Amino acid sequence: MLRHDLPGGAFLRLLEESDADELYALTDRNRVHLEPWMPWIPAIRAPDDTLEFIRLTRRQVADNDGLATAIVRDGAIVGVVGYHRVDWANRATSIGYWLSADAQGRGTMTEAVRALVDHAFGAWGLERVEIAAAVDNARSRAIPERLGFRQEGVRRRAERVGDRYVDLAIYAMIAADRP
Repeated sequence: MLRHDLPGGAFLRLLEESDADELYALTDRNRVHLEPWMPWIPAIRAPDDTLEFIRLTRRQVADNDGLATAIVRDGAIVGVVGYHRVDWANRATSIGYWLSADAQGRGTMTEAVRALVDHAFGAWGLERVEIAAAVDNARSRAIPERLGFRQEGVRRRAERVGDRYVDLAIYAMIAADRP
């Protein structure tokens, strides 16, 4: 998956080291928007922090253990979507994502996640894809719900975000559920 066009003009592509400054700037501009949900935001304090993340995602690709893609619209990165890792023994993965505040409401993230779900079940032949979203994050939870994932439960106080713990709604789709 080097590039994947999405409906509506956006596309997915692998992150490159040359994206570090742009992705850092996007993250920094969206800090207030992302901080309530993303535990990693406080650790991103400079473009070098973003560069290290990009290098990690490139190692994942090289190790066949997941990948992260930039979501690009009108020539600019507007978010990231990717697989956290791949559990090849159990043929399973999980997907994470975030989108800038000004890019929301166009269906971009739903289509981006759909593309990764299709890749996981199609090209990789996986059995299970999971998405975890904070219980109070309605926009994030709407993505798996729109795509036909089933909510399997709630992991209480499962993730520390800043100085608080959030409950995570766990959604999954198995190969047999795929539309």
